[in-house]
Amino acid sequence: MTTAEERVCEEIGALEAILMDDVVVRRVDNVPKSLETVVHPSTGDDTEQQYVCVTLEVKLTPEYPDSSPVVILKNPRGLDDCVLASIHSQIFEKLSKSLGQPVLFELIELVRENITKSNLPSGQCVICLYGFANGDAFIKTQCYHYFHNHCLASHLIAGKKYHQEEREKLPNWQQAQFPQYQQTCPVCRSVLNCDVEVLKKAPPPIDSTNEPPFHLTDKMKQLQADMAAILARQRAKGGVVGSGDSGPPPLTITTPADNNATTPSRHVQASISGQGAAKEAGARNGLPASPDDAPGSPTARPEKVPYRGFNRRGKPGRRRGPR
Repeated sequence: MTTAEERVCEEIGALEAILMDDVVVRRVDNVPKSLETVVHPSTGDDTEQQYVCVTLEVKLTPEYPDSSPVVILKNPRGLDDCVLASIHSQIFEKLSKSLGQPVLFELIELVRENITKSNLPSGQCVICLYGFANGDAFIKTQCYHYFHNHCLASHLIAGKKYHQEEREKLPNWQQAQFPQYQQTCPVCRSVLNCDVEVLKKAPPPIDSTNEPPFHLTDKMKQLQADMAAILARQRAKGGVVGSGDSGPPPLTITTPADNNATTPSRHVQASISGQGAAKEAGARNGLPASPDDAPGSPTARPEKVPYRGFNRRGKPGRRRGPR
């Protein structure tokens, strides 16, 4: 093991002693190659107040620490693009100033300091599409997604109602086998375990109550006009399927029941029309309607003859052939 590798092993060993199970180190031939850790805000022992997090991955180059490692931020929760861009910029600056020096622990603390300042979910509640303001009652799920308490309660109540309605549509013997309702995250479908009665007591989002009444702006009117012009242009070129078409659909999906339908499809109608024209032409010339209808043809239809039915002994009678 070279001197540089020994220095890296010492740094990683000290880091593992500080973070313990919170850091995962990948080694090749007992030499550290990369590390990964989930960074949370500094909230002491109150983990319930940690609303954001991010996974920090550091890939060590063969020349580290004399060359900068590759740093990747993965799976951000509650952090918008602006915060991530700021963290990336500070990491790049830190690496530029720390060539030749151990920098792994300082990188982790730099990320922790930034997300501690941003320990309020940024972005929008995916249910109501309003942001999170100071004073809002919101919840952090086990999968690190954020919703207003009021919005999540409404979502879970509606989901349970829909589940019960679908169950009641089934016969009684199938209802017993129907799976029980399970709360899930609206974003990632992870299983939730929330007290809906407590959530629905929360007030609506502050931004929703302060939102001015809706009115149609000039910008929205112009957007409607532009979309109407695009639709008219597509309809004129036949690009809108089913718009103004009184005939059969271009693509007909047939089922066994369609074989007994009284109205044939467009392609069947064309085939029937072609066969009718051929038969009329043949009749005028004294010819059979088609080669297949000529006597002696392998596919010619059999001549209809009377059937004797059953004889007195209950045995089928013989069919009289053509004379």
